Amino acid sequence: MVDKKILIIFILFLTICITGLSISPCVYAKSLNTGILLADDQGKILYGQNREKQFIPASILKILTSLAAINILGEDYRFPTDYFFDTDSKDLYIKGFGDPFFTSEVIEQLCHEIISKSETKLIHHIILDQTYFSEKIQIPGKGNSLNPYDAPVGSLCANFNTIKFKWNPQKKKFVSGEPQTPLLSIFHEDIKKTKLNQGRIILSKQQSLLYPGLLFKYFFEKNNIKITGSVLQGKFEVKAGEEFSFFSPFGIKEIVQKLLKYSNNYIANQLLLTIGAKTYGTPATLENGIKALKLFSKRHLGLNHLNISEGSGLSRSNLISPNQMMKILIEFMPYHSLLKHQDKDYFKTGTLSGIRTRAGYILGNDNRLYPYVIMVNQKNKSYESILKNLFNRVFQHDFSDGSTFRRPMIKTAMSRYSESGCQTSLQKKELCMWRKQNIPEWFLVSFLI
Repeated sequence: MVDKKILIIFILFLTICITGLSISPCVYAKSLNTGILLADDQGKILYGQNREKQFIPASILKILTSLAAINILGEDYRFPTDYFFDTDSKDLYIKGFGDPFFTSEVIEQLCHEIISKSETKLIHHIILDQTYFSEKIQIPGKGNSLNPYDAPVGSLCANFNTIKFKWNPQKKKFVSGEPQTPLLSIFHEDIKKTKLNQGRIILSKQQSLLYPGLLFKYFFEKNNIKITGSVLQGKFEVKAGEEFSFFSPFGIKEIVQKLLKYSNNYIANQLLLTIGAKTYGTPATLENGIKALKLFSKRHLGLNHLNISEGSGLSRSNLISPNQMMKILIEFMPYHSLLKHQDKDYFKTGTLSGIRTRAGYILGNDNRLYPYVIMVNQKNKSYESILKNLFNRVFQHDFSDGSTFRRPMIKTAMSRYSESGCQTSLQKKELCMWRKQNIPEWFLVSFLI
């Protein structure tokens, strides 16, 4: 015979459970500083916690920036760099349009094209036009460290505005850390100040304006082209049709893939500024980039209340909810292969001090993608266990009925309190008694979690 007290408790909990049968219990993290969302490939929500609350996204914001860049610039977009060689003055004019992958290899390739088309053996001044971007851009969250994520942005920049170096004990001097890039002597003093044997230095804003021209000069001279003048800043003013356009060997999807793989803040904000210029005209400004990103989010994603300060996730002023992030993931699904992946997980992580986030897709056993969002805005709050639980729910269970998230919890809880070990507490004795009365497990689990 079941005790009267137990029977009353049973009836009370039975009423509660029947009323809320369709509501999945909170099984991950009870903190208000944690947001979680899991959906299927049609956007049907399978689990959510703090779905509407906005959190600091950190670098998972790059998924939105990438999606906007692909859509606004176009899937076939390649960054141009314009040039014009004045046969009278022998001056070479070069104008940049924000190419984030204007590397040494690309610059050398462009030099060969200029030599071929100009058929010159002599260049006087190399004049760089940086006017496509405003010169007053300040990225929120960026500091003055030697970390690559603090590199300045610009319309004509080289090698991510960084210089990699290492000490060569045989030559007893610093050399380039990249065989394709020369280590120019003007940067030796900056390298010595780091007191490092190897690493990177971040160029100052003024250095970044001239660095591409210095590389042009180096590669021209390497190819026996004489440079008689200097590297200068100036305005690219030629009649339409007189200039040539060199297009990056990297398409926009290749750039996005590298952005998401290496989580490069410089690349993200170069894209943000470029879509701002494409949408609102030049010069590119941070304000117009943000406006363009918000306009895209409103028109294409139905998102009206994003708090965006820049495009990389570096700023703590960025705020986004799991629900908003899920809409982004649903739209980004055709490009999910651009994300870093490990086994059946396609993902982007984000990290700031006290912040851990992750967003991506789990490829289920049914070959469907299950987008998920984890946003932990507090230290040491079960990030790994949340991810593990989401994986368990995708791989161990189908989603054909409303008990999806109840069953794995029941299995774990009931195995924890097997009948053989039920004599150590009053609660366990009561649970065992209820099990003998054939009371459903979905009710018993209420006492086990």
